[in-house]
Amino acid sequence: MNRIIYSLIIILIFDLSPALAQQISIESPPIMLTGVKAQLSVKGLSDGPYSVAVNNEVIAVIEKVSPLEPVAFSQAHSGTAEITVIQDHSVIARKSVNVIPAWISLMPPLVAILLSFILRSVIPSLFAGLLVGAWAINGLTWQGAVQGLFETMTVYVLNAMTDPDHGAIILFSLLIGGMVGIVSRNGGMVGIVNLVLPIARTPRRGQTVIALLGLGIFFDDYANTMIVGNATRPVSDNLKISREKLAYLVDSTAAPVATIAVITTWIGFQVSLIEEAITHLDGIEQSAYSLFLQSIPFSFYPFLALFFVFLIVLSGKDFGPMYKAELRARDTGAVTRTDSNQSNDRQMDDFQEKPAIPCRAINALVPIGSLVIGVIGGMYISGEGDSLQDIIGSANAYVVLIWASLLACLAAFLITLSQGLLTLNETVEAWVIGARFMLTGLVLLVMAWAVADVTSVLQTASYLISLLGDALSPQLLPTVIFFLAAIAGFASGSSWGVMAILMPLVIPLCWAVLEINGMANSEHLHILYSSIACVLCGAVWADHCSPLSDTTVLSSLATGCDHMDHVTTQLPYAALTGAVALLIGTLPGGYGAPWWLMLLIAALVLFTVHRLLAKSADHP
Repeated sequence: MNRIIYSLIIILIFDLSPALAQQISIESPPIMLTGVKAQLSVKGLSDGPYSVAVNNEVIAVIEKVSPLEPVAFSQAHSGTAEITVIQDHSVIARKSVNVIPAWISLMPPLVAILLSFILRSVIPSLFAGLLVGAWAINGLTWQGAVQGLFETMTVYVLNAMTDPDHGAIILFSLLIGGMVGIVSRNGGMVGIVNLVLPIARTPRRGQTVIALLGLGIFFDDYANTMIVGNATRPVSDNLKISREKLAYLVDSTAAPVATIAVITTWIGFQVSLIEEAITHLDGIEQSAYSLFLQSIPFSFYPFLALFFVFLIVLSGKDFGPMYKAELRARDTGAVTRTDSNQSNDRQMDDFQEKPAIPCRAINALVPIGSLVIGVIGGMYISGEGDSLQDIIGSANAYVVLIWASLLACLAAFLITLSQGLLTLNETVEAWVIGARFMLTGLVLLVMAWAVADVTSVLQTASYLISLLGDALSPQLLPTVIFFLAAIAGFASGSSWGVMAILMPLVIPLCWAVLEINGMANSEHLHILYSSIACVLCGAVWADHCSPLSDTTVLSSLATGCDHMDHVTTQLPYAALTGAVALLIGTLPGGYGAPWWLMLLIAALVLFTVHRLLAKSADHP
């Protein structure tokens, strides 16, 4: 009997299927779109050849297993793709993938954006878009709808919260909010107001100070938004500047200046993407950093956005919804709508300074200065390289922001306790109140990240590229790339996410188009520079227009503005600036027009349109 058992065991061991013995697996996207190519790869094979079949139709025969090369294929109809790997006439691996209509990938962001404007409430709109996306990923069935409902939280929201980079932003925001709570309660914010009021005696001067501060804190858009928004809100309210205008000034000087300054936390990320994209391209001899520097002159939208901010500020004139908001603030003193969805205003009593204490500006300037110094010093410590650009470009921006915000909190604690302005319990309570102030915005951020995760799984960007891929010509390439980045950014709400997805695709695509047309030479390199710039410009433009944008949410949060009020008042300004940048800057630039001339003409067009449309809220 024992001999029989041993014999069976030996037979089973030597008769194991190749798939089990070699642990063969098929790697593919969790969902596929009709007509959009997907990448498949087979892991675990030790020898070849083998073939890959989809629905019993062989799509590729692989002769060599190492190195493993992905197989690209698309399916014209929705349903299920049965993927099999065949070796020696035997199926050694099998996998089923749901295939859905490609246009479904646009539904989650579209639903979220449309409902945001209709309901004027972003959180339920984001959840609706998230639910639609999770349902699509699970196959658009009744069972998939139930499963998708639970996966909205157990997969996508949870992933958004546990992502290290996202966690760093959440922690940074809480620390900054806590610091603001302390310096508000210890009288520091009132001290800044008293210090600035002699300079900013009018709304126009006050807005000028705010815009200049936005330019001054150029090293990071998140830090810019949080510092300038929180520090200037009391001054802005005192001068009867609407919260909508304050949010616009903060938002439209944060990302634009961070994208074109040569030393910012954005640079390392962008240069690394460019470096990855040019690694395997023959004919490009410039370094990634050199390509980035060459692309800056073609960044028309960031330059024009900053120009338009100061045109609005120095003229004292607005148009559209922003004019109505400014008129309301001047006439009634109401810096927000009375029925605005702004819970933060109801908490502002908790931010009043403690009665009978001296209100010194130094008590706020020291923590804020510690934050600024902490970011600059942290980037130097965290970065590597021989030059200042290399050091700051390679720094871990998220870690540095946490270091700096923690340093700012400690400075706020020490300066408050050392003067006896608040007790230890009162200081801790002020920190908690400040951190709680950030809660609504952080919920928005997490939901926006979750929707971005869904659009990534649904390959929304790949679908958009497939739609426009056949319409590319060398001269029009930068314009098409701007549109792609803008649409993808508006849908996902993440400029960095758009750059991460598109930059590795755009640079090889642009170089291939130039080579096919015999234009891969120094005479036509401006097309490559402009294409690189347009990935960034389109993403930043979408950041300013999309209610899903993380920086737009942070701007609303830091300034205490109703989020949809901020979106609807900023949208006309960003849309106008983006259209002028695209039509007068990027489009002629693709045909070789001098960038400096196009930038000058675009600025003159903005000046003329503003002069025709804008009116002063101080003198209606």
